[in-house]
Amino acid sequence: MKKPYELRDQWLKAATTSLRKQFKQHGYAVPDDIRISVGFPGGRGGSSGSQHIGMCWYGAGGIEDKVDQIYISPVLGDPVRVLDVLVHELCHAAVGIGHGHKGPFRKLATAMGLEGKMTATIAGANLAESLTALAERLGPYPHSALDLSKRKKQTTRMLKAVCEEDQYIVRLSRKMLTEHGAPICPTCQEQMTSDAGE
Repeated sequence: MKKPYELRDQWLKAATTSLRKQFKQHGYAVPDDIRISVGFPGGRGGSSGSQHIGMCWYGAGGIEDKVDQIYISPVLGDPVRVLDVLVHELCHAAVGIGHGHKGPFRKLATAMGLEGKMTATIAGANLAESLTALAERLGPYPHSALDLSKRKKQTTRMLKAVCEEDQYIVRLSRKMLTEHGAPICPTCQEQMTSDAGE
């Protein structure tokens, strides 16, 4: 029996190697030097406003060494779903920058077996079947999904104090404001005002 992958990046790289043949059958090539990793797509660090579960950053779009990079969200843990998101992002890499979810991207994504709205595709029945088989060949996906709903919310918010005379601004905790009052402006020596409700 094959030894399971220890790292997510190794698993994703092996998956990409296996998927290259399918892309080739449709007349497209996945770049050889592409980097694929797990991370929050779009650089939003898991903010609740980010709904991206995958993203392709084009090397030609501003990456220093010009190598495309794909990120798969750490909230995904199901290996078949991870692979279906990977196929979507590899379609972006294969067609190249400047197409978004239209034209060549739509054509390739549909040919590969992705269905639904092109900005949020899912694997159709045939693709899901082949990705299930691929996941079984690869072995366990070495990742535990993050549940962002269980993240502890930040409870301390810094309040803003402003000097009405010269608009000097400082931030302080509610505790400091309550215990010591609003600070004195270092510029004009007047007491600053604070909107403790913000």
